[in-house]
Amino acid sequence: MKITFAITLAFTIITASADWPQFRGPNGNGISADALPTKLDKENLKWAADMPGRGLSGVIVVGDRVLLTCSSGPRQHRLHVVCLDAKDGSVRWHRQFWATGRTMCHSKTSVAGPTPCSDGKYIYANYSSNDLVCLDIDGNLQWLRGLTLDYTNVSNSLGMAASLVVSGNVLVVPVENDSESYTIGIDKHTGRNLWKLNRPKAANWTTPTLLPGGFKGRDLVALQSSKGVAAVDLKTGVSVWNFGNGASTTSSSAVYDGTLYVPSNGITALQPRSDGKAPDQIWQSGRLQPSTASPIVLGKHVFTVNRAGVLTAGSRETGEREWQLRLKGPFSSTPVAAGKHLYCVNEVGLLQAVDTTAKEGEITGKLDLDDQILATPAIANGAIYLRSNTKVYKVAK
Repeated sequence: MKITFAITLAFTIITASADWPQFRGPNGNGISADALPTKLDKENLKWAADMPGRGLSGVIVVGDRVLLTCSSGPRQHRLHVVCLDAKDGSVRWHRQFWATGRTMCHSKTSVAGPTPCSDGKYIYANYSSNDLVCLDIDGNLQWLRGLTLDYTNVSNSLGMAASLVVSGNVLVVPVENDSESYTIGIDKHTGRNLWKLNRPKAANWTTPTLLPGGFKGRDLVALQSSKGVAAVDLKTGVSVWNFGNGASTTSSSAVYDGTLYVPSNGITALQPRSDGKAPDQIWQSGRLQPSTASPIVLGKHVFTVNRAGVLTAGSRETGEREWQLRLKGPFSSTPVAAGKHLYCVNEVGLLQAVDTTAKEGEITGKLDLDDQILATPAIANGAIYLRSNTKVYKVAK
């Protein structure tokens, strides 16, 4: 029997002024209830802060702290975690570490590629060098682990960029690549392995998706790869179900109201089952093509934006394409949402606000930051935070 897996209201309903503790926000779906400006202009730019190094990791926001990672030096061996004051962009603290693993990566990316995450008390950051660090909210080191020292054959010549997720006591760390490919569940307090799962040997930049209560009340985490999606028990790493029709290795899945929207042959909507069997496919649409940016679900629509900047709205119920809107591209970052608006920033720093309730979608505001931006924005405290290669920007009313 097909049954929607249980998701608590706290997971599907965003409260105002929530933190943005991970890639795509508190629920990993890119949606905030904060009120943001929709008629954008230079007056909305509240501050811009220079960073000590390069990076394309997204920022996270915990309370009045804006946190991000950077890398610097001739070989990008110097790793940084920076904490800014959300009010004025001043540096509250700054910690530095030396990379213990490989720092080779594509010139467009950075060793500081993965977005950090937080449980509200601690911050967890990883890098393309497979160095993993835990700090408390005040920047005090809790533990540090060089994963390449444990797994020496990890290699991806383009750079690693899959982000961490944390739930309960488990920190999920994806280290999927062409050689020694795996994902591990780590005790967030100690940095020690709870479980390790071998994964397909192929470069993969997708971020795991949490599925709370996904199997008999147990939390699952969906791991995406070129082979498809594997849902495993968050606490043990034991496989629960598998979707084997292939999936993107750059655009991550989105979960909304119990349905998993997977970048697979366009977008495939999956309904997980309560009995642990393979999920039911609700629909598949080749007309929704997300490219690098991950899909986002808002209201009655699934949205994708391709690299060129074509924003496509598909029916959440059927996958049928309903309208398209041409934005100025190119795009790498994933759109985020506040209210009825999507906020999309392209690679040259043009932030575009889109009213998704307009008949064919409508651009209501633009703000040109004139900077290279590849990272997905964060929304918190009534502001949207954007991270370029060398700066952080705050945009608010």
